[in-house]
Amino acid sequence: MKNIVRSGDVLSLAPGADVASGVGYLFGTSLFGVAAEDVKNGEVGAFVTEGEVEIAKTSALVIAVGDRLFWDATNKVVNKTTTSQQCVGIATSAAANPSSTVMMKIGCYTAVAA
Repeated sequence: MKNIVRSGDVLSLAPGADVASGVGYLFGTSLFGVAAEDVKNGEVGAFVTEGEVEIAKTSALVIAVGDRLFWDATNKVVNKTTTSQQCVGIATSAAANPSSTVMMKIGCYTAVAA
């Protein structure tokens, strides 16, 4: 295909804040990526935008496989809070309370009748 630019699983993006390797960042209201390297505010860096990642979660939270996960930009973790947070993925593993990470398939998914 002549007009394909790249596969899209890793994008070169410039965040509006410093982002450490392995930490998520929400670009605008809908594009979520996980830094593949430390990226400085305003500088272009590699962000994983598709696939499965291990990501920080709210420790005191039980997560089941298939739960929608939302980005808490203040604490830089995912959780299940739907109010004022953007859905950034789906849990691909269960995570206990307490635990610090969960496996997540990156992408925004809306449940039927949600």
